[in-house]
Amino acid sequence: MLRFAPSPTGDMHIGNLRAAIFNYIIAKQKGEKFLIRIEDTDFSRNIEGKDTEILSILNLFGLLWDELVYQSHNFERHRNFADYLIKHDKAFYCYCTKEFLEKKKQEALDLRIPFRYDDAWAEIQKKDNPKPVVRLRGSFEPISFYDEIKGRLEFYPNELDSFVILREDGIPTYNFACACDDMIYDISFIVRGEDHVSNTPKQILIQKSLDYQKQLGYAHLPIILGESGKKMSKRDSASSVSWLLGQGFLPQAIINYLIGMGNHTPVEIFTLKDALEWFDIANIAKSPVKFDLKRLRYVNREHLKRLNESEFSLLLQTQDITIGALGKLYLEEASTLNEIREKLGLIFSPKDIDVTYEGESFKEECLKLFEVLWGMSMQGESFIEYESFKNEAMKRSALKGKKFFKPLRILLTGESHGVDLNELYPYLRFYFKDILRIKGEK
Repeated sequence: MLRFAPSPTGDMHIGNLRAAIFNYIIAKQKGEKFLIRIEDTDFSRNIEGKDTEILSILNLFGLLWDELVYQSHNFERHRNFADYLIKHDKAFYCYCTKEFLEKKKQEALDLRIPFRYDDAWAEIQKKDNPKPVVRLRGSFEPISFYDEIKGRLEFYPNELDSFVILREDGIPTYNFACACDDMIYDISFIVRGEDHVSNTPKQILIQKSLDYQKQLGYAHLPIILGESGKKMSKRDSASSVSWLLGQGFLPQAIINYLIGMGNHTPVEIFTLKDALEWFDIANIAKSPVKFDLKRLRYVNREHLKRLNESEFSLLLQTQDITIGALGKLYLEEASTLNEIREKLGLIFSPKDIDVTYEGESFKEECLKLFEVLWGMSMQGESFIEYESFKNEAMKRSALKGKKFFKPLRILLTGESHGVDLNELYPYLRFYFKDILRIKGEK
């Protein structure tokens, strides 16, 4: 079984989504189940409703799970594991206060040496501290594991001193709960961010101490850098999956982009289903990858192009296929649904003829041409071909060249340049009474 283990403490980051995608793909490739484990043990930081939001996003991206569990539901089992470790002298109670440990850390800092917990400190403050923590005894031998991306990694005993597995309130720490749950649900392979590399030897030590013999597979994904070249933070809007969706990026395009980051793919544009055929986690680059919003925009445009008019209409929240067809024409200059909605919004909004376009005013010509077009529309005159429509409007308005074409485009699209009117007209002609409106006039 493979798992994705999000924490309900904030918005889903694209790095989290990338890990979820890879775990899902590998589970399908191996014919194993895909588990979602909500890691809700940090009660002070949990945000109400975030778990539901995370699950909704996973569902939207087609990352459907076979099982769903909440880590807090296993607290009793975690404590039983801790009792087993204490009973077999593989874990012990530590009565050190936070103040005592802070003092020791400062002493190490002053001496310019790494801070290491000393097991001899465990009962020094036993009389003063009625709420001890439980620590797992550190390793006396190196712990190594093979990472499918980074290769063989090894950690030495001086890097693994005795660490806390149960807090003073009896709540398990992240590493302990994680290691126990990976045992409970028989996890076989784990894909997660490289910020977890230092956690992995601790989790392996926990499982070994519990006499768990299974060797898990690991792949730690390189960090994602922002456009500034620094690690992407919550301040980077594009790091939020919800923000990307709100901007009008398609789930399938985001999946395509995240799978392709730092990866050699056989094709440039593909779906999640396609990736199941050829994805190999070993092909992911070891170095950090930079998030490129321009590249995502290109990928998104390519996925929008693949949609038919009916599918496009539904994404624009209408069943009018003509609107979908009209929207697709704007893929020449737009790459997200929001940008296309903005273009369509200009078409169906009252036109502002008081502003200048490229430094020129066309107000007089717009008013003159508006009267002609409105008259043609109200009389029910039908011009199927753009050329015949254009020639008749030019003839009746007596406008020529730029003085005709700029006002025509402004009145029909709300802009002074863009997609060829010859391409737009076959769709616009059905909505002239809705389109031909001037701002400020009834």
